[in-house]
Amino acid sequence: MHSHDHDHNHSHSHHHHHHVSPGDVANSAFIAGIVLNSAYVAVQVVAGFMTHSMALLSDAGHNLSDVASLALSLLAFRLARAKPTHSFTYGYKKTTILAALTNAVVLLITIGVLGYESVNRLLHPRPVEGGIVAIVAGIGIVINLASAFLFFRNKEHDLNTKGAYLHLLTDAMVSLGVVVAGVIIRFTNWYWLDGAVSIAVLLVILVGTWSLLSASLRMSLDAVPSNVDKDQIEEIILKVNGVESIHHMHIWAMSTTLNALTTHLVLNEKLTFDEKMKIVHDIKHELLHNNIHHATIELESADIPCQDENC
Repeated sequence: MHSHDHDHNHSHSHHHHHHVSPGDVANSAFIAGIVLNSAYVAVQVVAGFMTHSMALLSDAGHNLSDVASLALSLLAFRLARAKPTHSFTYGYKKTTILAALTNAVVLLITIGVLGYESVNRLLHPRPVEGGIVAIVAGIGIVINLASAFLFFRNKEHDLNTKGAYLHLLTDAMVSLGVVVAGVIIRFTNWYWLDGAVSIAVLLVILVGTWSLLSASLRMSLDAVPSNVDKDQIEEIILKVNGVESIHHMHIWAMSTTLNALTTHLVLNEKLTFDEKMKIVHDIKHELLHNNIHHATIELESADIPCQDENC
């Protein structure tokens, strides 16, 4: 006996029960972020070559990877809203996870390439126009903070949005470092500082990328999502009157915003069919408030051995 989820559109007015649709978060913030940052990358690249600054070029590489990640996330959000098809019965929701994973891998490659150049520049410093470097990086602080603000409201609801927010906030900090380096170079001619700041920039990116990589890899491997406590879910279900036992529970991420659960339940045999259905409905309602958006619950009799291969 199976009961499938019919609660996708369930919503509440209470603030802590706010279920965010990826599409609501995505479009305007991501498009604005892409436009702002693309324009700034162009400025940074031109200024970086004009001033021979590796720190500016490293920061441009960082910002370019952000533009790519914003574009990938936007594409994934659009795909996530596509209706399920005969072949893709869940739709394309999982593309949001693949986008986060791809972003992390691309960033690691960028770090490798720019890291090589930066170490080279540290060992063989070249004259750099510190004043221009500082001015261009100063513009970066404003643009990155403005872009980060676009994602602030929804950052806790989705991995890609949180990733974008953290990236842009980090970029603002990095730009601040480049401003300081530019000012010091302008007055001291410590040209080695350009390579040193560039390496520091890359280390900052590496830390952020590592957490994005591990989170998206966990999701790709169908691990229990970080915003779900498996023991707590089990406890919630067992507390429901009429539930005798629970087993074979699986919880995984369908996308960066939606989680699914399947489980087998043994209910009190004295209950009628309608009473059992009411219990299943109530459990799903409760699960929805605990970040489980799609639940499939299989009912079993305590007397009949389970036929499932996982038993």
